[in-house]
Amino acid sequence: MGLTTGAFVKSRLGHDKGGCFFILREEGEYIYLVDGKSRRLNCPKKKKKKHVEPLLWEKHSPGVKIRENKSVTDEEIKHFIRCFKREEQVVRR
Repeated sequence: MGLTTGAFVKSRLGHDKGGCFFILREEGEYIYLVDGKSRRLNCPKKKKKKHVEPLLWEKHSPGVKIRENKSVTDEEIKHFIRCFKREEQVVRR
């Protein structure tokens, strides 16, 4: 999976380094990221594509709704990211 609309990514650089986001939309070399908490759907973070890396975690992802232009809420995004981080911690132990 590449860096397309609806993809689940992790920030590699910047003050949000290590943060998980969904790509809301693309414009050239830039993408607009949302996490449902500090970056909501109405105010996405603009970032260069080269500053993020894709994460391969698609189980019932809100990214599918974003890709299909279906209604998605900040709460759904925030909940998904919280669950992902929780599972990631379990795997690391």
